[in-house]
Amino acid sequence: MARERKEEFRTSSDTVVKRVYTDQDLSGRRYDDGLGDPGDFPFTRGVQPTMYRGRLWTMRQYSGFGTAEETNRRFRYLLDQGQTGLSVAFDLPTQMGYDSDSPSASGEVGKVGVAISSLEDMEELFECIPLDKVSTSMTINSTAAILLALYVAVARRQGVDPVAVSGTIQNDLLKEYIARGTYIYPPEPSLRITTDIFAWCAENVPRWNTISISGYHMREAGSTAVQEVAFTLANAIAYCETAIARGLAFESFGKRLSFFFNGHSNFFEEVAKFRAARRLWATIVRNRFGVTEPSLARLRFHTQTAGSSLTAQQPEVNVVRTALQAASAVLGGTQSLHTNSMDEALGLPTAHAALLALRTQQVIAYETGVTDTVDPLAGSYYVEALTDSIEEGAADYIRRLDDMGGAVTAIEQGFQQREIHEAAYRRQKAVEAGDDVVVGINMFTESDQDSPKPPVLRVDERLQARRAEKLRALRDRRDNTAVHAALDTLEATARGDANLMPSILAAVESEATLGEIADRLRNVFGKYHESFNF
Repeated sequence: MARERKEEFRTSSDTVVKRVYTDQDLSGRRYDDGLGDPGDFPFTRGVQPTMYRGRLWTMRQYSGFGTAEETNRRFRYLLDQGQTGLSVAFDLPTQMGYDSDSPSASGEVGKVGVAISSLEDMEELFECIPLDKVSTSMTINSTAAILLALYVAVARRQGVDPVAVSGTIQNDLLKEYIARGTYIYPPEPSLRITTDIFAWCAENVPRWNTISISGYHMREAGSTAVQEVAFTLANAIAYCETAIARGLAFESFGKRLSFFFNGHSNFFEEVAKFRAARRLWATIVRNRFGVTEPSLARLRFHTQTAGSSLTAQQPEVNVVRTALQAASAVLGGTQSLHTNSMDEALGLPTAHAALLALRTQQVIAYETGVTDTVDPLAGSYYVEALTDSIEEGAADYIRRLDDMGGAVTAIEQGFQQREIHEAAYRRQKAVEAGDDVVVGINMFTESDQDSPKPPVLRVDERLQARRAEKLRALRDRRDNTAVHAALDTLEATARGDANLMPSILAAVESEATLGEIADRLRNVFGKYHESFNF
């Protein structure tokens, strides 16, 4: 027998991988209970009976840079090339509740996403894009309520009834405390804003996904696949419990919950991760929340390929990484997909790189045959064993979090943060030791001369000054009496317990800016500061 390459093979979640799998490695689940048909509880094999035989996933490339006008051109270009949904990246000032002319925005305007400060900006972002014809995902959290209000206000100005509008806001603050850091307010008022959005959308924008509960950023920070599933679903439990405690019935918001996962590099583990997440969430909804309607237990999710896996060295190899990661998401049953561009380790995607990333999805969809049957890897001894292992590991983490008092308490104690940091450290040590191979980094390397870099998109450094002038002009011409009255009403609402969304919508329609609205909420809620040390 040939000698094996390693003494032991393991997945990213530290699961030992056996040489071969047989039926003895299955958990003994009966088909109806553990798998079920596609579209049937517990949705291990997919949330729809026909899956991609009936409708392909939404091809939703994440885009945004510079000004609203520039990003609008990129949106329209990608739609012309066959993209089927929009996904907006906002710059850091917008994410953190600062206008482009704020001193706190200096050096960051338009750099990692589009700069949005006003209703005028939002109108420019969606110019010539009918909001009743396209769905839009917005990666925005602390200021999610403001961006949603801006979007609804634009729809109204287009003559579109908000009941016809569809899309998603991320609106997931708990993962910001864990991994990403674009939080403003402490957890309690953040959860209030989140559940205000649940309630308001149920009545006014019923086709809108009110939250995208995100494991993606935790995986980018270094979590394992098991941690990604566990911490994402634990956060989902916290949101649901908060909404129920505020008097909302699960039935009123459950169908509009969506999830967001990472498509990482360990191919079969990723396929199994998506299947395990569906089954575990369905079980949680039924057993923890007592919900018997199967449709309310469907875990619908968007996937983005792993930005953290991309390398500045040999960037064209990133096309291969992305294609395989995207294929794992499709084989795992994703409802929506973003494929990263090959140049993202160097800068924002150029139009050429973004188009190639979109074409990657289109090749998978139309040329490979993987969409012709539902859950084609079901029944694989290895995939089913991995699915069971991930589900069991994630369920164990959730039990530990429950024992600590839930996800929010654990976040405040730094538990999830420590677990992720330790996993990231182990991974980095394995790369440095050569135990985990990264092509172009610790094996199969080339010199800079042998690996030319593609063109890099640069944001004009004069953008911030132009944005500041545009905001000054807006403040000069608007009805400032009406703006201040709307902001006063918003602040009074925040000091009480009424739903914030009507006051936020009235403020944006009065032409109050994002920063002005966020400042009034900061006045009431304060700012969050981490209080633990690693």
